[in-house]
Amino acid sequence: MTRRRRILVPTALLALAALGLIARGQQDKPKLGYKDTPMLPGGKWHVHDGDRPQPPVVTPGQQPGQAPSDAVVLFDGKDLSKWQVGGKEAGWKVEDGAMIVPPSGTKGGGTITSKDEFGDCQIHVEFATPDPPKGKDQGRGNSGVLIMGRYEVQVLDCYKNLTYPDGQTSAIYGQYPPQVNASRPPGEWQTYEIIFTAPRFAKDGSVETPAYATVLHNGVLTQNHVALLGPMTFRALAKYSPHGPKGPLAFQDHGNPVRYRNIWVREIKDPE
Repeated sequence: MTRRRRILVPTALLALAALGLIARGQQDKPKLGYKDTPMLPGGKWHVHDGDRPQPPVVTPGQQPGQAPSDAVVLFDGKDLSKWQVGGKEAGWKVEDGAMIVPPSGTKGGGTITSKDEFGDCQIHVEFATPDPPKGKDQGRGNSGVLIMGRYEVQVLDCYKNLTYPDGQTSAIYGQYPPQVNASRPPGEWQTYEIIFTAPRFAKDGSVETPAYATVLHNGVLTQNHVALLGPMTFRALAKYSPHGPKGPLAFQDHGNPVRYRNIWVREIKDPE
């Protein structure tokens, strides 16, 4: 029987080989950016600094309005497992891929609130007001997107329906009318893209920076980084009360059977 001879490789040779692999890896890494440029404010990175962290890769939705890969999908048309009403199981109806505000006088009503909470974020919401329309002014297709459960972007049927300007569709309710009325007819699906910056409070409860909101209604800019005066109020001037850094997304039950679908949120992180 022939015995195989064991070949012993000296530790020094193994170390040299490892160093060679490391060196080759360093050579393979492309040289990016510059180090002889001015420092950006904050003193951490140079202008065009190649060592600055690369942005994470996010896969966008296949179709416009579909959630990207880093979004929190709150409603995909199937169930209300991520929602509650008054801390209990949500009783809104789910039909044809939409969740529907219960009509006045029916069971299961109340403002619906997400179980997840958010601070600075991007919000995508699709909604449709009732068709045929009923009522007029604020009584026609009324609901609302409540960011952090308190800052309202109004939902209303404003297609050939007059109401007070700061209560129109895509208004910051009671504060800012939309720049334009971009409403579609009743029954047609509409979109909100909302960019929201949460307020910051000092230790004594005073406002360091207010909340800010940008709104695109059906792809049209209607609110451009407006500074909110405070949470939603009715027939009163909004004012802040200190609260936590995050809060739920909510949809108002105003007794009108408005439909919602394709709801997702992306958290916005501070730049590195």
